[in-house]
Amino acid sequence: MLGAGLAFVAVKIAVPPDPRVAAVRERLPGANCGACGYPGCDGLASALVKGEAKPDACSAGGPSTAAAVADVLGLEAEVGERLVVHVHCVGTDEKARRSYEYQGIDDCRAAAIMPGGGPKACSYGCVGLGTCVKACPFDALSMDDATGLPVVDREKCTGCGICTQECPKGILALVPASQPTVVSCRSLDRGPQVRKACTAGCIACGLCVRQCPQKTISMVNNVAYIDPSGCDGCGVCVEKCPTKCIVATQDVPVVQAV
Repeated sequence: MLGAGLAFVAVKIAVPPDPRVAAVRERLPGANCGACGYPGCDGLASALVKGEAKPDACSAGGPSTAAAVADVLGLEAEVGERLVVHVHCVGTDEKARRSYEYQGIDDCRAAAIMPGGGPKACSYGCVGLGTCVKACPFDALSMDDATGLPVVDREKCTGCGICTQECPKGILALVPASQPTVVSCRSLDRGPQVRKACTAGCIACGLCVRQCPQKTISMVNNVAYIDPSGCDGCGVCVEKCPTKCIVATQDVPVVQAV
C-alpha cells in the first residue's frame, strides 16, 4: 500500500518533460563525445533548453547543428569560424634528437613525467606515443610511422578539442580552418639550445618577422607567432623560414627567391 501510494504521488507531482529537449536532442549529432562539457548529447540538450549552454556548444556538429538548435529554441545562432586541431611540432624522428630510449607505458602522459619530459631532447616536442590518436572520437588523428608524429585529417576533425586536453605537451591546439600558415613549434628555448635538440625547431631568428609583407608575425617567448586575422597566405614566411617550422595548411603562392 505504501509503495502504491508513493507511485501515485510521484505521478501527480511529476513535471512533464519539455518537448523541446527531445527536439534539440534529435538535431545533435549523437557523438556523445563530452567535448561540450556535459554528459553526452542528452545532457547538452537539457542544458540548451534551460539556457545554460549556447546553440553553438556542440563543436562536433558545427555550424549546421548550431543553426538547427537555435531554430528549435527560437534564438539567433552565433556561428564562429570552424576550428581544426593543428600539431605544433615538426620534430620528426629524423630531425629531433633523442636523449634516451623510452621503455614504459605506451602513453604520452606516462612518458612525459620521465626525466627531461620524455625521450626527446626537446622538452617541448611531441612524445609520439599516440595518446591523442586514441582519444579522438572522430578518427581524425593517426600516427605517421615514418615521422613518429600524429597527422590530422582536417575533413574529419570537428574541433572538439578532446585531443588538446590529452596532450601533455600542449602541442595540439585549435586554429581557424582558414588560417593558411601556422608556426609548428612550441619550444621556448633560445636558438642555440633549440638547434642542439631539433633541426626543425624555431630558432627565433626573426627572419619571418622582417620578411612578412603584412607585418602580422611577432616573436613571443623565443618562438614566432602568426596573427591569423592578418595573414593573407602569401607564403613568404613558409619560404624564408630556415628550419621550415612554418608550414602551410593549404596551397600558398610560390615565392621567388630574392
